[in-house]
Amino acid sequence: MSLKNVRLEVMQHLEKDVQSLIEKYLIPVEKIWQPTDFLPDPTKDSFYEEVREIRELSKELPYDFWVVLVGDMITEEALPSYESWLMDVEGVDQIERNGWSTWLRHWTGEENRHGDVLNKYLYLSGRVNMREIEKTTQYLISDGFDIGTGRDPYKNFVYTSFQELATYISHNRVAKIAKQKGNKQLAKMCKIISGDEMRHHHAYSEFVERIFAVDPNQMMMAFHDMMKRKIAMPAHFLRESGESIGTAFEEFSNTAQRLGVYTSNDYVDILQKLIDRWEIGKMTGLNEEAEKARDYLMKLPPRMYRLSERMKIPENSYQFKWVDPA
Repeated sequence: MSLKNVRLEVMQHLEKDVQSLIEKYLIPVEKIWQPTDFLPDPTKDSFYEEVREIRELSKELPYDFWVVLVGDMITEEALPSYESWLMDVEGVDQIERNGWSTWLRHWTGEENRHGDVLNKYLYLSGRVNMREIEKTTQYLISDGFDIGTGRDPYKNFVYTSFQELATYISHNRVAKIAKQKGNKQLAKMCKIISGDEMRHHHAYSEFVERIFAVDPNQMMMAFHDMMKRKIAMPAHFLRESGESIGTAFEEFSNTAQRLGVYTSNDYVDILQKLIDRWEIGKMTGLNEEAEKARDYLMKLPPRMYRLSERMKIPENSYQFKWVDPA
């Protein structure tokens, strides 16, 4: 049986449990928070006063902070690319609406709120150039999306397990900075977004655990292949107007690292957390190829920590069109 057919069989085998996983990890629409819970209500007389407060508090936050918040928002706004990619994964059937496509639709619905609330907050803040941000978002969606996973569900679930934890770290750190600067509402907003990301991380990590239980050799190879090629961030094609694909992403990453929101050490920490969670070091009974893959994975974090220690991050801020430097 081909690897493609094996993966399809495993996805079909696991599909019977997807509904219980939806109930475990996702929150019904009527119970979950919505963007308007964190934003001024335009139907109330206090609306203008609350907007003025947002604008005043925004003045206390530094340039690099706004660059990171904008980059995080744009990444969340590119959700159509992520959903369309995952809907094409082996075992996901959006025509017949099987369990996996139901999961992805519900997951997308939860994730969609993140870009909505951040977009509206940035608009009200008065600190950013919304038209340039909107052009970057449109570019990111229209330029496409390629994370190197193909239609392989094993690789895609490794990717989402990793990426959801990375976005948790980023939003959580942004929340801490906002709180330190006295912006409690923004801090609360980013904190609750990070909570969503952590729930989703646990969900995708459990998907991988379940695959390890039935197809450990090929799941190990998929994990190995993804980490060998390195996890591409979802906004790796990020660009500003008038620039070529990907030109803005390196500078955005440098800003996030300089601010301490998401660093090269965080990347390695996430890898180590996945190794620990999936108990890679304890796995036995693997074939020779998977044994080598496991050994490679176990040795990878120390090597990557050494490399990250030698990385030099530019001290000067790049001037994005998104944010007024004043």
